[in-house]
Amino acid sequence: MDNDEPLEPETQDEPETEPAPQNSDETLYCEAEASVGVDKDKAARESSETDLEIEDTEKFFTTGQRELYLEACKLMGVVPVSYFLRNMEESYMNLNHHGLGPNGTKAIAIALVSNTSVVTLELADNSLMEEGLLSLVEMLQENYYLQEMNVSDNDLGLKGARIISEFLQRNISSLWNLQLSGNNFRDESAELLCQALSTNYQIKTLDLSHNQFSDKGGEYVGQMLALNIGLQSLDLSWNHFHVRGAVALCSGLRVNTTLQKLDLSMNGFGNEGATALGEVLRLNNSLVYLDISCNDIPNDGVSKISKGLEVNESLKVLKLFLNPMSMDGAVSLILSLKRNPKSKMEEIDISNVLVSEQFLKILDGVCAIHPQLDVLYKSVQGFSAKKALLQWTNPMKLIQSYADQHKITVLDFFKSLNPKGMMTMPVGDFRKAMIQDMVPLNLPQVRELIKKLDDKTGMVNFRSVWARRPSDPASAREAPLHPPTPQAPGAELSSRCTQHSMRRPHLHGSSWLHSPGLPSPPHGLPSASASPQPQAAGCRARLWGHSEVTHRSAWLDSSMLGGVCRSPGSPKRRITPAGLLWFGGL
Repeated sequence: MDNDEPLEPETQDEPETEPAPQNSDETLYCEAEASVGVDKDKAARESSETDLEIEDTEKFFTTGQRELYLEACKLMGVVPVSYFLRNMEESYMNLNHHGLGPNGTKAIAIALVSNTSVVTLELADNSLMEEGLLSLVEMLQENYYLQEMNVSDNDLGLKGARIISEFLQRNISSLWNLQLSGNNFRDESAELLCQALSTNYQIKTLDLSHNQFSDKGGEYVGQMLALNIGLQSLDLSWNHFHVRGAVALCSGLRVNTTLQKLDLSMNGFGNEGATALGEVLRLNNSLVYLDISCNDIPNDGVSKISKGLEVNESLKVLKLFLNPMSMDGAVSLILSLKRNPKSKMEEIDISNVLVSEQFLKILDGVCAIHPQLDVLYKSVQGFSAKKALLQWTNPMKLIQSYADQHKITVLDFFKSLNPKGMMTMPVGDFRKAMIQDMVPLNLPQVRELIKKLDDKTGMVNFRSVWARRPSDPASAREAPLHPPTPQAPGAELSSRCTQHSMRRPHLHGSSWLHSPGLPSPPHGLPSASASPQPQAAGCRARLWGHSEVTHRSAWLDSSMLGGVCRSPGSPKRRITPAGLLWFGGL
């Protein structure tokens, strides 16, 4: 490097100097500050420079990020993390449970200062300590690409809370999602964090669950919520809020205008806290999701919450699981929605409550007004599982039958439910459309359908229906549940295979056998003119088979099943040593 030309043209005022030799005691100079000219322009920003840089300002690196990380590990005396090296160019970096410690975390932070790829950084359970957290905060002052960070379960305590509080007060990073669960934060930590969050508008999602906040901490949180204008999602589950803390927290919620998702499960709100929550629901028009599971709320408290639901026009999800309520409380909940035609409620979780058939009749009346509503309850008194099984019909079969009658594909049916014709749709709108559609589905069937299509983001994704199509581009329709009888024998079949061994672990030991009434292969197998014929043993073929054990039909690959292709012959069903197979060329 001594023979290289200088990066900047030399001037008369700047005599040529040789770079000082590097030694292993120096910390790393960041790639983002490799230019001497840039270094001079940053004189006004000296106060923001960190110890993640080289102390000799005459020295700089032009090395790649991997080499930078390896050198940082050498200087810090730690073993490089191979996963980090392999994924430095990915947007998601999961380093949870890697035992990094403060030195390993600092090496990671040095490499991330100039990284423009990583957007989400997971560092839970790594024993970061104060030094490691300081390195991350210093990195975030320079890196404007990182948006989500998880430092949960690192036992950061009061010192860590102070570092994070000072960082949040600056409002200088691009970080909007911060996970701080399980860090042994107590009321003193809550005070520091809430002071910073009162003026911070960058953080949108904050997880403070599994900490030690008590009623005093609830007061600090309530004061923060009254002032904060940035938070949209807050998780305070598994803390120690009781009556006084719950009431104080709700006083801030009443005037908050930005928070949409709030998790307060596993606390101790009781009747008084539920009364305060009812007042929040009456006045707050921003909350969309509220989880108050396991908060010791009996029927009296549920009735207070129901009063708020009678006028609330924003809440979509209410979780009351594991509260000591009975069917009377459940009835008061759904009747409150009946009195509120403007309610947007989509889901109520009371899945520990045993209901009666009378409750179901009331629920049917409420769903007539709010077809998007789904209520999760434990079971129905006197309604056996065997009886329910007898009444159960696969919802996909009903949809397939409807699609056959109207000569459309299943995918086209789902897309028709969305006015925009898109492949995704909000769960509530999908539930409402399915209940109102011509297909006779009940609520449990719609719920089962949503489970299959839900992409865990509050949207159903019809691409999963597309994924169930056979891998045949010539096929114009999804593979039907009961494939139709093929055309004239041999019209669309091109080759045959003999199966030596059909038993494989991934087939659960089942054989593909022929018996009367088995479904035939679907239409659309490639013809001899559409694809080349296999000429020798060992060729792969796409197979359509039926399992006598699982009673299912599927496309298979002969190489998966151990099959060997032979020369073309009579295109008809053929009994092999292992059973019957329909088969076609590649």
